[in-house]
Amino acid sequence: MQLPKTPNIPAALQLLNWVFRPMPYMEECTKRYGDVFALKLQKKFPPIVFVSHPQDLQQILSHDTKELEAPGELNSLAEGLLGKHSVITLSGEEHQRQRQLIMPPLHGERMRGYSQIINEITAKVISQYPIGQPLNIRTVIQDITLRVIMQAVFGLDEGLRAEQLQQRLKELLENGSSVWRVVSLYFPALQRDFGPIKIWGRRQELQKQADQLIYDEIQERREHPDSSRTDILSLLMDARDAQGQQMTDVELRDELMTLLVAGHETTATAIAWAMYWIHKLPQVKEKLIQELDSLGNEPDPNIIYKLPYLSAVCSETLRIYPVGMLTFPRRVKTPITVSGYELPPGTPVMGSIYLTHQREDIYPQPKQFKPERFLEKQFSPYEYIPFGAGARRCIGLAFAQWEMKLAIAKILTMKELDLVDSTEVKPQRRGLVTGPNRPIQMVVKSQRQIKSRSLETTTIG
Repeated sequence: MQLPKTPNIPAALQLLNWVFRPMPYMEECTKRYGDVFALKLQKKFPPIVFVSHPQDLQQILSHDTKELEAPGELNSLAEGLLGKHSVITLSGEEHQRQRQLIMPPLHGERMRGYSQIINEITAKVISQYPIGQPLNIRTVIQDITLRVIMQAVFGLDEGLRAEQLQQRLKELLENGSSVWRVVSLYFPALQRDFGPIKIWGRRQELQKQADQLIYDEIQERREHPDSSRTDILSLLMDARDAQGQQMTDVELRDELMTLLVAGHETTATAIAWAMYWIHKLPQVKEKLIQELDSLGNEPDPNIIYKLPYLSAVCSETLRIYPVGMLTFPRRVKTPITVSGYELPPGTPVMGSIYLTHQREDIYPQPKQFKPERFLEKQFSPYEYIPFGAGARRCIGLAFAQWEMKLAIAKILTMKELDLVDSTEVKPQRRGLVTGPNRPIQMVVKSQRQIKSRSLETTTIG
């Protein structure tokens, strides 16, 4: 039996490389071992097989088969935050049930109905920054996306409960972004406090407080139903599965936490990366501004969403440094062959989104930011996979793309921004996902106004 090659170093060293430098490590393994390789991250578990060729991705992701399954328990690293009933941590029929209940509010007219929320919150937040003031663009965007998702999910933007929940989520996500937090997920013995160091205890307390705020909101909605509400919580509370059953409070809590976390943090990082590339490359900014300015004042969100160059910029942003570097894992049920390698039952298999997006044979000069590649070619669902693929593709894909495009358009038409420091920013691990390796500092240079399809830039003293 020919098994995928694994680095000839102890599992502990492989784990350290994986935790602290996952993207360079995956690239090194690909150069040494090819499209299929394995990492032994823990002694008591079999090596995890990584694949990046589109044909291999299609084989393992296209659908559940007798050979492969998509067990939610392999996503248990996220269970502490999202819960056991999250669409991410469930598998099989339970996963399908939850997915079908959540899908409607995040697609079609329901999703497009959040346009006003996105535009108003983006304008409100970005207008707080005067000319000449430096800002950390990711922090600004996080404020926008958190308030958007709070209003879309709960219908809450202001008030004590909304403020408290936003603050708890910010602290939870910051706590979970540490690489040491990732190490503790692989070694449960580290999931405790050490003397005066109360990182784990603080996290547990924050989680408890956030959960209570969510349960209080659910209870209030059950006691005072309002059929006129269109926020996601209200829609989920009204939803019924094929047997006519509604979600329990615990199921609602877990799905709401999933939407709040996944629908805020990852989108904020993607938009921050887009703002970095737009302002780092003058030719990209010029083309994008011309496209946006051609629409005049207050363009229809549907028109913004379909803009070719804006769409290409967003696609290239999600390609070059994908926020999610891996697909959800699969596990081999019966022996299968992948690219000539035989995988025995019990083998976990992951698709590397990052490596696929860095393939020279699909994306010539992959390290360069070139939106034009998405205007010149249409890539297959297994060549371009920023949201994963197959049965477990990200459920918030449409909402994320919608928010990304509208927020970028609103910021660029309101403010003239520039990078404070144009030196290169690289991706690094941020918890279970990725993010910039340093703050992306920008400065407001001027206000922008569009009148009669022409550009007027106003600079104040």
